[in-house]
Amino acid sequence: MLNITLSDGNKLNFPKKVTGIEIAEKISKSLSKQALIMSVDGELKDLYYVIEKDCSVKFFTSKDPEGLEAMRHDTTHIMAMAVQELFPGTKLAIGPAIKDGFYYDFSRKEPFTPDDLEKIEKKMREIVEKDEKTRREVWERKKTKDHYKKLDEKYKVELVDMIPEGNEVSIYFHGKWYDLCRGPHLLSTGKIGKFFKLTKVAGAYWRGDSNNEMLQRIYGTSWATKKDLDDYLKRIEEAEKRDHRKLGKLMDLFHFREESPGAVFWHEKGWALFQKLVSYMRYKQDQAGYKEINTPEILDRSLWEKSGHWEKFGANMYTSETPDQKIFAIKPMNCPGCVQVFNQGLKSYRDLPFKMSEFGKVHRYEPSGALHGLLRVRAFTQDDAHIFCTEDQITEECLSVTNLILEIYKDLGFEDVILKYSDRPDLRVGDDAVWDKSEAALIKAVEASKLEYSINKGEGAFYGPKIEFVLRDAIGRDWQCGTLQVDLNLPERLGASYVDKDGSKKIPVMLHRALFGSLERFIGILIENYAGKLPFWISPLQTVVIPISEDFNKYALSVQKKIKNSGISCDVDLKNHNLNYKIREHSNAKVPMLLICGKKEVDSNAVTIRKLDTNKQENMLLEDFIKKYNTLNKAPSI
Repeated sequence: MLNITLSDGNKLNFPKKVTGIEIAEKISKSLSKQALIMSVDGELKDLYYVIEKDCSVKFFTSKDPEGLEAMRHDTTHIMAMAVQELFPGTKLAIGPAIKDGFYYDFSRKEPFTPDDLEKIEKKMREIVEKDEKTRREVWERKKTKDHYKKLDEKYKVELVDMIPEGNEVSIYFHGKWYDLCRGPHLLSTGKIGKFFKLTKVAGAYWRGDSNNEMLQRIYGTSWATKKDLDDYLKRIEEAEKRDHRKLGKLMDLFHFREESPGAVFWHEKGWALFQKLVSYMRYKQDQAGYKEINTPEILDRSLWEKSGHWEKFGANMYTSETPDQKIFAIKPMNCPGCVQVFNQGLKSYRDLPFKMSEFGKVHRYEPSGALHGLLRVRAFTQDDAHIFCTEDQITEECLSVTNLILEIYKDLGFEDVILKYSDRPDLRVGDDAVWDKSEAALIKAVEASKLEYSINKGEGAFYGPKIEFVLRDAIGRDWQCGTLQVDLNLPERLGASYVDKDGSKKIPVMLHRALFGSLERFIGILIENYAGKLPFWISPLQTVVIPISEDFNKYALSVQKKIKNSGISCDVDLKNHNLNYKIREHSNAKVPMLLICGKKEVDSNAVTIRKLDTNKQENMLLEDFIKKYNTLNKAPSI
C-alpha cells in the first residue's frame, strides 16, 4: 500500500505506484484541471511523474509562484518551438523563466524584427491550440552530446557538459519538438493558456562573456489571467516613461562612455543630487552615533586572501602588479579596510558598540551585457557601516539599524517595505550557540518592524544570518536595497579583538549594514520612482528664475543671489529665448519651481511661482518665498 501525505495533512492510499495527475484527480476534478506541477518530498516534479514510495505531495496552480514559473518555462519552450518552425536553421542556447516572464537566446545570422515577433506569437497560439502532449525522456550523456553535435547545436553540447556527473540528462518533448531541460513542465502546451506576449529583442553574449558570440534574446511575459497580463503591460509602459537613463539625459544628470564602461560621468546637477543624499545620510548617521571613516581603494592581495575575498571574489576584482612585483586589488567592498581602522589601538568592552560608516568607492567586474545605467555598474559608492559589538548587544543594535533604515526610506517616500530574513546555511562558520543568538536578534528586529516578511531558509551568508530590505516603488516594482548581516567570521580572520570586563581578550561580532546599498543604484531607483519629479528637498536644481525680457535681468540676478544665499539651489535663465520656450525646457528637465519676473514683480519685490506639472501661478513676496521654502528644504524627519 502506497501512502501519500497531502499539504493539508490528509493522507491518501493507493494500491500501487501512482502519478501526480492521478492523485489530483482523486482529490477533485477542479484540482486536476488547475494543477500545473507538484512537489514530492519538497522536490518539484511534473504531474506525470511516477511515485513508487510513501511521500508528501503538494500541488501548485498558476496562483502559486512555483506554478506560474513553470507555466512561463513552458511558454519559453513553445516560443523556441515556434521560432525553429518559422526560421529553420536557428540554433538554441538557453530559455529560462525569469521574474514576470521568460526569454530564450537564439543564434541566427539575420536579426529578428518586430514583424517577426508578431509571426512568432501567432505561431505560439497555434501550438497552444493544438494542445501538444508533453513527455520527459532520460538520455545517456554521450548519446545526448552526439545527437546535438550532429544537429550542430553547439550550445546544447556545452550545456550537457555543464550538467554535474550523476545527474540525469533529461529531454522534454512537446509533441515532436524537444529541448534539453531539467524541468519540471506542464502536461501539455494548452496548459499555458493564452495570456502571453512577446515584448522585445535584445543582444546577449553567450554565458554573459563578451568574448563569446552575441546571441539574440527574445523576451516575453506570461500570466494566468488577461487582467494580470494587461496590468503588467501597463506597468512596462509606465516603466519605459520612467527609465532613469532617458530622464537622466533630460535632467542633465550623468552619462556613460565606452572608455570606462560601468562607471558614471556625473554632471553638475547629478553630482549635486549625489551630494545631497550623502549630506542627508551623514546627518542621520551622526545622530545615530556613527563615526565616519575613509579607507584606501587599493589594498595588497595578502589582505584580501586573509579576509577570504580573494577566494570568493577574485575573478571579479580589478588587480594591478607594481614594478616590485607586488599584487594589489581595487577593493570590491569596504569591510576589510574598516576592520583595520578598528584594530588601531586597544579596544575595551566600554567602547562597544563601535559604529563606523564609510561612503566607500568600490569596483567589481560585471559582464558588459549585464550593465544597465545606474542600476548595474562596475564602479559604485556603498553607504557602508560596520558595527562592532558584543553578543549581548546584537539584538539592540539590529533593532537600531532596522529603525534607522525604515526612517530613511520613509523620508525618501518609500513606506511599502518588505523584509527578507535568511537564516543559517548548511555550510557555515561559528558556534551554533552564537548563531542561535544572532538569528534570534535578527528575527526580533524583523518582527518589531511590523512589516511583511518572508523567510529564506538556509540562505544566510556563511558567516551569519541577514535581512534584506525590499522597497516597492510607485508602479509596484520591488527593489532590494538595504542589508543587515551578522558576521561571526571576518573579525576573527582579521584579528579584531577587545578587552572584556574580566580582562580577557574577546572577538567582537561585526554587523555589516548598508542603507541604500549603492548610491548610484539608489539614485536610479529614486528617479524612476518619482518619474524625475524629485521631492523639493533633494532636487539637484530646485528653482530657476526667468525674466520675461532682458529689461528684468538685473532683478532676476538679484533674486537668484538671495535665494542661493538662503540655501536653496537656484539658477537664472538669461538666454535669448521666449518665455514659453524656457518654461517648456526647464519643465522637461523636472525643475520643481520656476520663478517668473516682470515689472509687477520688480515693483513689489516679489516672484510669480510656477510649479512643475501645473499651469497655475502664484505671486509671492520674495521674502515670504524664501522663508516658506527654506522650511521645506529638509527631510521630513529632520
